Amino acid sequence: MMFDWDYMFSLFSLSDFWVASLTVIKLSVASWLLSIVFGFVLALGKQSDFALFNMASKFYIWLFRSLPLLVLLIFVYNMPQMLPSTSGLLSDPFWSGLIAMVLCESAYVAEIHRGGLLSIPKGQGEAARALGIRFLGIQWLVVIPQALRVALPSLVNEYISIVKLTSLVSVISLTEILMVGQRLYSQNFLVLETMAAVAVFYIFIVTIFDFLLKRLEDYLDVTKGCTNQQPSDELIEKVKNAPAPEIKPTSEFDGPALQASKLHKAYNDVEVLGSVNLSIQQGEVVSVIGPSGSGKTTLIRLLNGLEQLDNGEIDINGQSFLKLLRNGPGSKPRFVESSEHRNKIGMVFQSFNLFPHLTVLDNLLLAPRHHNMGSKEDLEMQAYQLLNKVGMLEHAWKYPHQLSGGQQQRVAISRALMMRPQIMLFDEPTSALDPEKVHEVLQVIEDLAREGITMVIVTHEMNFAFKVSDRIVFMEKGRVVCDDAPQVLRDGHNPRVDAFLKDVSLA
Repeated sequence: MMFDWDYMFSLFSLSDFWVASLTVIKLSVASWLLSIVFGFVLALGKQSDFALFNMASKFYIWLFRSLPLLVLLIFVYNMPQMLPSTSGLLSDPFWSGLIAMVLCESAYVAEIHRGGLLSIPKGQGEAARALGIRFLGIQWLVVIPQALRVALPSLVNEYISIVKLTSLVSVISLTEILMVGQRLYSQNFLVLETMAAVAVFYIFIVTIFDFLLKRLEDYLDVTKGCTNQQPSDELIEKVKNAPAPEIKPTSEFDGPALQASKLHKAYNDVEVLGSVNLSIQQGEVVSVIGPSGSGKTTLIRLLNGLEQLDNGEIDINGQSFLKLLRNGPGSKPRFVESSEHRNKIGMVFQSFNLFPHLTVLDNLLLAPRHHNMGSKEDLEMQAYQLLNKVGMLEHAWKYPHQLSGGQQQRVAISRALMMRPQIMLFDEPTSALDPEKVHEVLQVIEDLAREGITMVIVTHEMNFAFKVSDRIVFMEKGRVVCDDAPQVLRDGHNPRVDAFLKDVSLA
C-alpha cells in the first residue's frame, strides 16, 4: 500500500486537530506555569532548615517522581469514587489531567529549581539581608530572578517534555491531538498517514514555544543586555546643582553608636571568637587588624547579624540590636534580633556582592524602594549624587559584570550609603582587588572618614588603617590583644603588635 500524501495533508485543514492542539497548548502551558510556582516552593522546602517543611518537601518529591504519570492520571480521574465531593471538578478530563500533571511535574521542576538556587552565591542573600530585606523579599527581589535565569534552559526543556506527555491524557478521554488521530485511523486504517499528521502538530507546537521561550531566555540574559549609555549633560548639571546628599545621619544619643559586649562564636565546638568587647563612638573610625584566622571577619559579621551569637549582646545607640534571650534556668537560649535597627548598619563585603541581574542604578535603588524611603524621583537623584561622589555616575546604566573590581566596590559602598546607615562596616574591602585598583576604593573610604561617618574597617592595608583610624583594634586567636590610638601602636608598647608590623613600613 502506497503512503497517501494527499490524505495526510488534508488532515491539516481538519478543525478537530486544531481544537485539540489548542487543548494541548492550554494544558501544557498551565501545567508548566503551575509546576514552576509549586516546584519553587518545594525547592525552598528541601533546602529549608525547618525540619517539618524540609521532610514534607523531600517526601513529596520522592513520591511523585516515583509514580508513573499514567497511573496518576487514572487515579486522579477516578478520585470521585473515593471522594464524591470532588466529582464536580475531577469529572472534567481537562482538570483531572491538569491536576495530575502538576502533581507529577512539580516534583521534577523542584529539582531544576534547586539547581538554580544552589548556583546563587550565598553572598547575594547576605547582601540583601544587610540592606534590611527580609526572607520573602530576598527570594522575590534577588534569588528568584537569578535562579530562574539559571534554570530557564532546563525549564524550557521540561516544557517540551510536558507537551509530549499530554498525549497520555487521552487515557482519561480528553480530546487532545493523539485521541483525534486514534479516532481517525480506527475508521480508515490509514495509521501511518494519520500519525505523521499527529507528529507534525506536536512538532509545530514545540517549535513555536521553543522559539518564544528562547527569546525570553535571551531577554533575561544580562550578559546580552550590556549598555554603554552615558548620562546626559542635563542630568550631570542637575546632579551637580542639587543639594548635597545627606550621608552622615544625626543621632540624639550621646553614648556609643555601637556597643558589643562579651561576643562569643564557635563553629563545630571550635572557638573562633571569645568574649570580645568593642565600643564605637559616634563619628569614630576603628580599624580591625590582625593575622589571618584571628576572628576579624567573624567579628564584623556578628556586628551585622549575618552570623548568630553564641553569647553576648550588641546595642546600637543604647538600644538592643542582637542578643541571646534565656527564658529560664536550663532552657536553650534564643537568638533575638531587633530588626528595626538593621537599617542603621551598612555593610560592604570583600567580594562586593552586587546583584548581577540589576544595573548599577537599580542596585542602589532596590532596598530604598523596598523600604519606601522616598519618592522614585528623590531616590533616583540621591543615587545619581552618590554615584557621582564615588566617580561612577557615567556607569549608572551598566551591569556589574561590565565593571572592574574597584568600580564594583565603589558601587557597593554607594549602595550601602543609600540606606543612610549610622554605622558602616567594611569587611576587607580591598582584598579582592588588583593592587592598582586598591587606591581608588581606599580614597572613597578616606573621604567618608573625613565626613565623620562612623566606621569599622577590617583591613590588611596597614598604612591606610594608621592614616584614617581614630583607634586600631589588634586581634589574634579570637581575642582583642590591643585597642589603642594609632600613635600608641606606632610607639611600640605592645611586643605582639610590633612583631606583626615589623615588615610594614608605616608612612
